[in-house]
Amino acid sequence: MLTRKQRHLLLFIDGRLRETGIAPSFDEMREGVGLRSKSGIHRLVQSLEERGFIRRHHHRARALDVLRLPDDMAARAAPAPAAAEAEGRGFAPTIIQGDFAPRIAGARPSSDAPAMQVPLYGRIAAGLPIEALRDPAAYIDIPTAQLPLGEHYALEVAGDSMIDAGILDGDTVIIRRGDIAENGQIVVALIDDAEVTLKRLRRRGNSVALEPANPKHETRIFPAERVKIQGRLTMLYRRY
Repeated sequence: MLTRKQRHLLLFIDGRLRETGIAPSFDEMREGVGLRSKSGIHRLVQSLEERGFIRRHHHRARALDVLRLPDDMAARAAPAPAAAEAEGRGFAPTIIQGDFAPRIAGARPSSDAPAMQVPLYGRIAAGLPIEALRDPAAYIDIPTAQLPLGEHYALEVAGDSMIDAGILDGDTVIIRRGDIAENGQIVVALIDDAEVTLKRLRRRGNSVALEPANPKHETRIFPAERVKIQGRLTMLYRRY
């Protein structure tokens, strides 16, 4: 069930796609639903994507598809012009240098499977908050069917603190962007707005424990307000 703002934005996007064939910009969305800040629009767009109402193409600007409308509205008679055009011309992502092989339950994607470009921000290391790495120099192509809903980015792992979880130095992790995670999930955590680390999350009262998966490394415990979740692990790629 959608909130009033989510529904308003969804119908605004759908109407604009039908009228012009081009998705509205975030500024146009903000004005269309009467919000003061673009951050509110980002949250609404993310929530609509997570609920399966829209799909974003993160490798292109102003690229949105409306997948479905609320149940109490009639089914769409035809895809929006932008979506139809995209289906007609196909998707040709840029291939980055290197040989990344997916390690996902032994699956081997077919060569003609649709792919999504995930930005590779660099190595996950102390002193580099994820927001400082938002201008990626490379992308990783991942079959769309293997990606869960949401916005994703990739990081190269530095160090051996997670080897018992099967994450080795030099591996590439695929992270779903977000600030919510459950106990036991492996997350990208930002400490004191300065240090970024990949660890298993444990909440203990008003404290947050960041657990390594290597007995040579110690668990670090912080007051909850010092730790911000930047995303959670959804996939692992390894270079051979």
